[in-house]
Amino acid sequence: MPKIRKQDALDYHSMGKPGKIEVVPTKPYATQRDLSLAYSPGVAEPCLRIAENKEDVYKYTSKGNLVAVISNGTSVLGLGDIGPEASKPVMEGKGLLFKIFADIDVFDIEVDATDPELFIQTVKAIAPTFGGINLEDIKAPEAFIIEERLKAELDIPVMHDDQHGTAIISSAALLNALELAKKRIDRVKIVVSGAGASALSCAKLYHALGAKVENIFMFDSKGLIYADRTDLDDSKKMFAKHKKDIEFKDAFKKADVFLGLSRGGLVDKGMIKVMAKDPIVFALANPEPEIGYKDATSVRKDIIMATGRSDHPNQVNNVLGFPFIFRGALDVRATTINEEMKLAAVKAIAALAKETIPEEVIEAYGEKNISFGRDQIIPKPLDPRLIYYVAPAVAKAAMESGVAKHPIEDWDAYEMELKNRLGIDNKLIRTITEKAQRSPKRVVYAEADNIKILKAAQTAWEEGVAFPILLGKKSLIESLIVEYMMEFPEVEIVDPKADEEKERRQAYGAKFFEKRMRKGLTEFEAVQIMRERNHFGAMMVETGDADAMISGISRNYRDVVRPVIQTIGLQKDMKVVAGMYILDTKRGPLFLADTTLNVNPNADEIAEITMNVAKMIRKFKIHPRIALLSYSNFGSGTGEDATKMARAVEIIREKDPNLIVDGEVQANFALNNELMNEKFSFSTLSNKKVNTLIFPNLASGNIAYKLMQEMNDDDSIGPVLVGLKKSVHVLQMGASVREIINMVKVAVVDAQNK
Repeated sequence: MPKIRKQDALDYHSMGKPGKIEVVPTKPYATQRDLSLAYSPGVAEPCLRIAENKEDVYKYTSKGNLVAVISNGTSVLGLGDIGPEASKPVMEGKGLLFKIFADIDVFDIEVDATDPELFIQTVKAIAPTFGGINLEDIKAPEAFIIEERLKAELDIPVMHDDQHGTAIISSAALLNALELAKKRIDRVKIVVSGAGASALSCAKLYHALGAKVENIFMFDSKGLIYADRTDLDDSKKMFAKHKKDIEFKDAFKKADVFLGLSRGGLVDKGMIKVMAKDPIVFALANPEPEIGYKDATSVRKDIIMATGRSDHPNQVNNVLGFPFIFRGALDVRATTINEEMKLAAVKAIAALAKETIPEEVIEAYGEKNISFGRDQIIPKPLDPRLIYYVAPAVAKAAMESGVAKHPIEDWDAYEMELKNRLGIDNKLIRTITEKAQRSPKRVVYAEADNIKILKAAQTAWEEGVAFPILLGKKSLIESLIVEYMMEFPEVEIVDPKADEEKERRQAYGAKFFEKRMRKGLTEFEAVQIMRERNHFGAMMVETGDADAMISGISRNYRDVVRPVIQTIGLQKDMKVVAGMYILDTKRGPLFLADTTLNVNPNADEIAEITMNVAKMIRKFKIHPRIALLSYSNFGSGTGEDATKMARAVEIIREKDPNLIVDGEVQANFALNNELMNEKFSFSTLSNKKVNTLIFPNLASGNIAYKLMQEMNDDDSIGPVLVGLKKSVHVLQMGASVREIINMVKVAVVDAQNK
C-alpha cells in the first residue's frame, strides 16, 4: 500500500471545504420562479400527490436514489469504539464510494446510541427519508440484532456491510479459487480465525454456497467454537458442531481453506506448510494480514492467496459489492436485501473475474497483463464493468424472489442506464462498435512491435471488430506476445523486409511505380520503398490484401500521411484530405475539422472538407449540425478568415442545401443555444445543438482541439482521415490503448462504407 503520512491525511480532509461530500442541487434555482417551484408555493403540489399515494415519493423526491450510511462508532475500521463523531470521516468516505462507483447519493448519519433498542428506534424514525439503509461499523453481537430487527420492520433494503460485504466478495473469490484448485465446496475443510460479525457472515454464506458446517472450524479469542462451550451466543452456536477442542495450529493439518478476519501475525509458515494441496488462504486482517503475502507464498508455490491489501494480488475489497448491490436493490425498489440477492452478487462478481480485463484497468494497476488465474480470482475494484454485471444480477434476483416492487422490463435499456450513470457509456463508440462487429475487417497494424498496438490489436480481435495483420520483425513480435501473455488465433505476422516477402515487395513496388513514375520515382526505388512498413501496409489495403490500416503511434504525423496519400489516393472527385477529431463530451459527441492537415485552406477547400466530414458523420447515424468558426459573427468583422468562411457557407448551400450549416460564427455562440437565439435567431443554427466545428486554418483547429483534450477527461478518437479512397487512419503519437481501439473501430466502419 502507498505510504500515507498522518499530516497528509489530515490535510486531505481539512483543505478547502472540510469533509469529503456535499449536497448539490439538481434543479434550476437562478430565478424567483425557480425558487417558488422548489419551495413555496410550488412544493405543495408534489406533497399532496405523495399524501394521496405514498409510492409517489419515489417519483417526486430523491428517495429512490438515497441511502443512509448509519453508524454509532462502536467498531470503526481497526480503531474500535471511538464514538459517533470520530466515525464521521469513515461514513463520509463510504458516501463518496457509493457516489463514484454507483451514482448513489448518501446522507451519513452518526447516532449517539449504544443501546440496540434506541439505535433501532432512531433508524426506524428516519427511514422514510431513504431508499436504503447501509449499517456500518457497529460492534457484534449488537450488529446482528440491529440488522435483523430493521430488516424485519422496514420495507426498504437494509444491509450491514461489515458483515455481508466481505462475505460476498470472499465468497466470489472462494468459488473461483476452488475451481482453480479443482475442489468441491462440500468437501473442503475450512479454518476460520475470528468470530465477529464479518467472520460469521462469511461462514454462513460459504454454507449457503454448499460448504458443510461440520467442515468449518471457527476460532474466536477463546479458542475453537465447539459443542461443550457454554459461553456461545446464538450466532456462534451454528458452528459448534465439533465434539472435541483442538489447538488453532493443529486445525491447519490438511485444511483446504483458511479465512482470517482477526489480527495480524496469528499464522506462521509452518501452519501453511501442513495445509492440503493447492491451499486457499484468505488473510484479510487489515492493515497487517494474519500471515504476510511473501511469507505464505515462500513456503507454498501452489497457494491461492487473497488479502485485504491493494499491494498484493486478489484484494478482497468491499467496494466490489456494496455500491452495486444497493444499486440493483434501489432500481427495483426491493423491500429487503435477501440471501438470493447476495448469492446473485457473489456469482456475478465471480463470473466477471474470468472475463478479459479492460486495458484501462491493467494500466491503472501498473501491470503488464492480468487474466483469470491464481493472481486474479476476483475483479479489480476499478473495473468499470462491475456496475452493469452486479447490479442487474441483484435486481433480477430481487424480482425472482418476489421482493421487487418496481420490476425492470427492458434489461438492455437498464444496462445502458447504468453505464450512463457513471459516464461509462459512449453512444457514438457503442454505435461504431456494434457496426464494426457486424462485419469485422482485416486491419493492418503497421507498428506491431509497439506493445500498445499489440494490446489494442488483441482487444479489437476479442471484441470481434477486426482480424489483425501485424507488421514488423516476426521474432520480436512473437517474443512480445509471449512476454505479455497474449493470445492470438493464428495471427498473420508480416515482415516487409523479410526474404519471404520479396515477391510481394516486387508486386507492390510495380503498382506503386505506376502511380509515381512521373513524379520523380524510379522502379528500383519503388520496390525498395516497400521495405518501409507504412508504404507496405498502405499497399496491402490498396491491393485488397487488407481492408484498413492503423499507424502513427511512434512516427511524425506527416511522415505517415504522405505515403498513405501517395499509395491510396483520394476519393473520386475529391481534391483535399482532412483530419477530424471526435470528442465524446457531456453534451454528446463533438466533431472537429480540419485539425491536422490543411494549413490555410481556401473557401472551396473549406466547403469540400465540411461536406466530406458531414458524409462521415452521417455514417455514424448522427445528423451533422455544423458551425464554420471565425473571430466574426455573420459579418461583424472583416479579414481573410471571416470572408472565406462566409463564402464557404454559400458554396455548401449551393451543393447541399439540406445540410444544417452556418457561419462565420464565434465558437461561444456556436455552442451556446441561448446566446445564439438571443442575438442571431435568424441563423440556421438557432435552436440547433451544434455537434460539428469547422476551423478556418490548421493553427486554430489544432490549438482548440489540444486545449479541449487537456482540459477535459473526455474520450477522443482521431485524427480520422476524411477523403481517402480507402480506410487508413493515423494515430496521435503516444496514443493510449483505448484511443487506438476506438480508432480501429472507426477504421473498420470506414472500410465497410468504402
